[in-house]
Amino acid sequence: MIVLVVAWAAFPGLFAPADPIAGNAAVALSPPSAGHLFGTDATGRDVFSRVVHGAIHSLSGALLAVTVGLIVGSTLGIVAGSAPRVLDDVIMRVVDVLLAIPSLLLSLSVIILLGFGTLQAALAVGVASIAAFARLARSEVVRVRRSDYVEAAFGSGATFFSVLLRHVLPNSTTAVLALAALQFGTAILAISTLGFLGYGAPPPTPEWGLMVAEGRDYLATAWWLTTLPGLVVVAVVLSANRISALIGRHQ
Repeated sequence: MIVLVVAWAAFPGLFAPADPIAGNAAVALSPPSAGHLFGTDATGRDVFSRVVHGAIHSLSGALLAVTVGLIVGSTLGIVAGSAPRVLDDVIMRVVDVLLAIPSLLLSLSVIILLGFGTLQAALAVGVASIAAFARLARSEVVRVRRSDYVEAAFGSGATFFSVLLRHVLPNSTTAVLALAALQFGTAILAISTLGFLGYGAPPPTPEWGLMVAEGRDYLATAWWLTTLPGLVVVAVVLSANRISALIGRHQ
C-alpha cells in the first residue's frame, strides 16, 4: 500500500489522467463506476483523480513532519542522555511539558502562529512529535550507555565522543526508526485532520482531509465522497503502523 501511494505521489498522471481540479457538471455526484472509480463530487470532479493527486500533499507533509520531529527530538534526546544531570533535567522537563499538551492542541497552536497551508500544517505536526522522539531517544541512549561493551570501551581508554559515535548511537537507532515509521502514519492522520478542520491546504487543492470535509454535506446522498478518501487514509496509516511493528520486531 505504501509503495502504491508513493507511486501515486511520484507519477499521478499514470494512475489518474483526469484533471483533479476541473469539473464537469454533467456528471456531478455520479456514484463509483468503471469511468469514475471513486465517483464524482458536487462539481463533477473525479474523486479518484483527486485522491491520487492528493497523495503528494499528504506524503510530503508527513515526511516533513517526521523529519522535523526525528531530527530535533532525537538531538534533544541524545544530548539529554549523554549530558550532565543538570542539563538532562532541564531538557526533559521541557519535554514533559510538551507531552502534557494534547498533540492536536499543540499543532493548532503552532499553525495559528505560522499561518494556514500544507507546509505550515506539516511543521505544526512535526513540532508536536518532537517530545515523543526526544523521550525515546534519551531512554535508548541511557540504556546503551549502561551496557557492558560501552563500559569496556571506556575502560580501554576510548573518548566520550568516540564511544558515542561508534557504540551508543548505532545501537540506539532501531527503536527510533520504528517510532519514525509509526509517526509517519500518525502525521498523515494529523495533517488530514488539520485539513478537515480547514487549517491545511486551501480549496480546490486535492488534499485528503479537505476532500473528506467537502463531502460531509453529502453523506446521505453521496457516501463515496467521504468514505473512499477516508478509507485510503486509514489504509495508509495502518500500513505505516505495520511497518513500524516489523521494525520493532527486529530490534
